[in-house]
Amino acid sequence: MCAVCGCSAHDHDHGRVHDHAHPDHHDEAHDHPHHHALHEEETGRLLRLELDLLSRNDRIAEENRRFLARNRSVAFNVIGSPGSGKTTLLERLIPLLGRTTEVAVLEGDQETDLDAARIRRTGAPVLQINTGTGCHLNAQMVGASLRRLAPRPNSVIFVENVGNLVCPALFDVGEHAKILVVSVTEGPDKPSKYPQIFRESHVLVINKIDLLPHLDVDFPAFLENARKANPRLAIFPVSCTKGTGLRPLMDWLMSTVAAEAAAQEA
Repeated sequence: MCAVCGCSAHDHDHGRVHDHAHPDHHDEAHDHPHHHALHEEETGRLLRLELDLLSRNDRIAEENRRFLARNRSVAFNVIGSPGSGKTTLLERLIPLLGRTTEVAVLEGDQETDLDAARIRRTGAPVLQINTGTGCHLNAQMVGASLRRLAPRPNSVIFVENVGNLVCPALFDVGEHAKILVVSVTEGPDKPSKYPQIFRESHVLVINKIDLLPHLDVDFPAFLENARKANPRLAIFPVSCTKGTGLRPLMDWLMSTVAAEAAAQEA
C-alpha cells in the first residue's frame, strides 16, 4: 500500500478488525489517557504530513499545466481498476485521434513495460513510469516524465494511471480532465463503494458493454449510481474490443481539446 497518500496500513483501528485474546485479569475496562494522547498526536502528525504532501503535489501539478500550456497541449488522466480496459481504450482512440492530432502517452504501472509496448505498436510516443510499490502516479513523476517525453506542440497526452480506484483520486498530476474507465463486470455498486474517484472525474467510460447479455448486471442501476455520485459526469458506454460507442467519446475529447486550446490562446 501507499505510505505517501496515507493509505498504508497504520495500525490505528481504521478499517482493521482486531481480535486479541486477553488473559482473564485483563478483562476489566482500562483508562489510559496517555495512550489516547499519543494516538491523537500521531494521527495529527500523519494528517499534517499528508496535507503537506498533497499541497506540494498541487504546486507541481500547476507547474505541469504551465508546461502543457507553453506546449499548447492537453492532458487527460486515465484512471480505473486493473483490467477495466484503460490500455485497450487508448489502443482504440490513438489511431482515431492520430488522423488529425499528435498523441503521446505516459504509462503508469508498478512493474513491467507491457502496456507501453502495446501503445508503442500504435505508433504514438510513449514513456513508461514504474512506481514499484506505489499505487498511483503523482505530479512530480508526471512532470519529470513529460519533460523526458518532450511531446510535440499541440499534442493530446494521455496519462494512464496505475490501476486503482482510491489513491489516484487524491493526486492532481496536471491534467485537464480525469477519465475514469470501469467495466460492467465490476458491478453497479462501484460508484457507491468508491464515490471519491467518481466525484473527481469528468468522464466515465463504462467498458465491455458487449458482455451485458451474458452477465447478471443491472446496467440502469450502474448509470443511476454513477449520476448520484457525480451528476456532472459525461458518461460513455463503450466496447473497446468491438469499437462500439467510441464516436461520442471522440467528439467529447475533441471539443475539450478545442476549448482548452482556446483558453490557452486567450
